[in-house]
Amino acid sequence: MADTKREIERKFEFTKPKAERRGVPDLTGTAGIAAVVDQGVADLDAVYYDTPDQRLAADGLTLRRRTGGHDAGWHLKLPVAPGVRDEVTAALGDTVPGPLAALVRSRVRYAALEPRVRLLSSRRTSHLLDADGALLAELTTDAVTARHQDTTATWTEVEVELADGTDPGLLDAVEKAFEQAGLKVSDAPSKLARALAETGNEPPARPGTDPADDGTAGAYVLAYLREQVTALITYDPAVRRDQPDSVHQMRVASRRLRSAFKTYRKVLDRRVTDPIGEELRRLGTELGVDRDREVLHEHFRTALDDLPRPLLAGPVRKRLRTWNTTRRSASRRRALTALDSPRHLALLDTLEALLADPPLLPGAAKPAGKALPKAVLRDYARLASRVDHALSLDPGQEADHALHQARKAAKRARYAAEAAEAALGKPARKFAEAMKGVQNLLGEHQDSVVARTALRDLAHQAHGAGEPSFTWGLLHGREEARAERTERDLPATWAEAAAPGLRAALK
Repeated sequence: MADTKREIERKFEFTKPKAERRGVPDLTGTAGIAAVVDQGVADLDAVYYDTPDQRLAADGLTLRRRTGGHDAGWHLKLPVAPGVRDEVTAALGDTVPGPLAALVRSRVRYAALEPRVRLLSSRRTSHLLDADGALLAELTTDAVTARHQDTTATWTEVEVELADGTDPGLLDAVEKAFEQAGLKVSDAPSKLARALAETGNEPPARPGTDPADDGTAGAYVLAYLREQVTALITYDPAVRRDQPDSVHQMRVASRRLRSAFKTYRKVLDRRVTDPIGEELRRLGTELGVDRDREVLHEHFRTALDDLPRPLLAGPVRKRLRTWNTTRRSASRRRALTALDSPRHLALLDTLEALLADPPLLPGAAKPAGKALPKAVLRDYARLASRVDHALSLDPGQEADHALHQARKAAKRARYAAEAAEAALGKPARKFAEAMKGVQNLLGEHQDSVVARTALRDLAHQAHGAGEPSFTWGLLHGREEARAERTERDLPATWAEAAAPGLRAALK
């Protein structure tokens, strides 16, 4: 079983030997620190694991097996933001625990995890307490020895890690106090990163170039694809940990990749990208089951909260929980099965191979300022045709389908502009915002279509259990009204998004 803790910390190093001899200054009186209580010294022995080509280190992850101290065991640290990491722990054992191995699978895939570096630390720990004796932060001073093969490096590192609920401003105050005593914020983001650097074992740099260097359409498209592939890999462990919005973000990355393959078909050979796009579509479908359930549940829960109590007929909240729990168990299992499948790991390998050796067409060598706007405007024309068709239909199932197809076209036009923004700047950003407005409105309509289907299901379940179905019928009526409102608003929203000036600015 793995446990997770959010770490908010700052690492420091001494700037001069003289400062190191003086040691860490007394922080009593700094930003509400009323006492510094020594907790003694512990000897730690940590072995860091990675693939032979150091995929984890290249992405800022650390996986270690550590003995000594109060938290001996396996530790996986996942970067969240500068100075913020999630530490996932598991019990001590001889092999990498299954839950931790799963969290690095999108990066490791079939490569072996091997011991890479050993760090021996003599750690002195102190607790920083407030006036009531509550823990504000933990202060540690580590005398570190790093060993990689026949190379050894030593240094002293000071770290301040906040306790849960402590104002992060405490770290700024500590940093100022440390500056006066000859300590600075460490240049290395982690002990492992410093150990690898000082033993001559740094991971190879990630491939990538600045697209502005050559200004071609191919360079900008590949840079955008690289961002989305990175997101796909990065959100994998977040989905496994059931982090908020992670399924949505991973699904968006897969959609953006598929969209870019279609939009920029004069840059990349579709004989190569079409099969990859189909695999991405499949992944999005598997993830979508859980995401759609999540969105619907939150929407219905909010809708029930907004109803006056007299309109809540029967055990509607219990019915909604039962409906959600049943669906959630199946949808989450389906998403995790997809991520663990050889097919998914093969997809990630294929995407990285495409970036390493892209199937570029002659159009890739054209200037981005000329080639990208043409691609964006092709997607706009496709959207305009679908919107015009949808507006020509009377309300009903056929119109619902047409509006859904227009929504997908709006999303593709938006993604096309977002992919071109690095090259085209503000005109592409404004165009993307306009397309997003159309997409959101049409999304509201499609959400109402999906919601009505689910509400009919809930009403049938309630009726079958002998419960009143009045409330579900009431919500169904409100969803019909929501759809009608979006249909009324569409002409004006579309007219604004279709303003000729937005397209002219792209050229």
